[in-house]
Amino acid sequence: MSLVSELAQSPAVVERLVRDARAPLRELAGRVEQRGIDAVFLAARGTSDHAATYAQYVLGIRNGLATGLAVPSVQSVYGAHPDVSRALVIGISQSGRSPDVVEVLADAREQGAVTLAITNEPASPLAEAAETVVALEAGPELAVAASKTYIAELAVVALLSDALAGGGAEAELEALPEHIARALETEQDAQHAARELRGLRQCAVIGRGYHYATIREWALKLKEMALIMSDPYSAADFEHGPIALVEPGYQVLAVAVSGPTLAGLAELLPRLREDGARLLVISDDASVREVAEDAIPLEAGVPEWLSPAVAIVPCQLLAYHLALANGRDPDSPRRLHKVTLTR
Repeated sequence: MSLVSELAQSPAVVERLVRDARAPLRELAGRVEQRGIDAVFLAARGTSDHAATYAQYVLGIRNGLATGLAVPSVQSVYGAHPDVSRALVIGISQSGRSPDVVEVLADAREQGAVTLAITNEPASPLAEAAETVVALEAGPELAVAASKTYIAELAVVALLSDALAGGGAEAELEALPEHIARALETEQDAQHAARELRGLRQCAVIGRGYHYATIREWALKLKEMALIMSDPYSAADFEHGPIALVEPGYQVLAVAVSGPTLAGLAELLPRLREDGARLLVISDDASVREVAEDAIPLEAGVPEWLSPAVAIVPCQLLAYHLALANGRDPDSPRRLHKVTLTR
């Protein structure tokens, strides 16, 4: 089964999660409130680490929680045990088998922290290490590069945010599968952009806010599937040094979605174009798309906090078709395995 066919299952996967994951997350939210927890630590690797990055933004912005990414080697390599006893500690892993992520969660539970595992394998070591488990219910994912499971992880994080807020976003969450389905309709745009970018060897990928997670995942997919040296940057960080790389023909990919960060990107992108950069933009804003040589439209009106689960779809499609255009096998990239075990 190809990545594209698995990606097409995403709307149904998210629909199931919106239906099934609310109950355990509400119970978890009750314990978080009862314990007076106001900090969250997240442990993940690879694609799941980008879902954790999204969680940093959504839980910080919508829920007012101090959030941080755990450094698994602190426990797994150095044998240290930072005090997380008064935190919510979340492990995110498609397979639930990465030993270092499991160790972070097991250590947190031993300390008395509230623990949550988000995984596609409810019988995995990660699930066994946590008090609460939310299964992604995504079914087998055979392509090496993650697609539907990443979107499922984002959906669970969004559902967690709503549960911690005491609800209120039910209608927005129930509409998410349809927004994802509409994003799947951008495949022809992605194929066209892939033809335009054929032969690309390196690029910068920029975005900001909630979409810092999106551009990190997009850059990883370009590396994994198309073997392109793609460097992800916050649009703000890009101006703190990497912008010096821009010269005529330098490729910049950008995600620019309506919200507080759009104005900054709308100001930056024309300057990059004036300096000779070649731009490809994924955006729900027509005026921003007009700045770029190549653009993929996003549906307007998707709530910003949920838009990463939508915007990643054309990113994944473009990486897939660019791999094909460059003569690569996007479903079985060299040297990669579906489950990577690190300590």
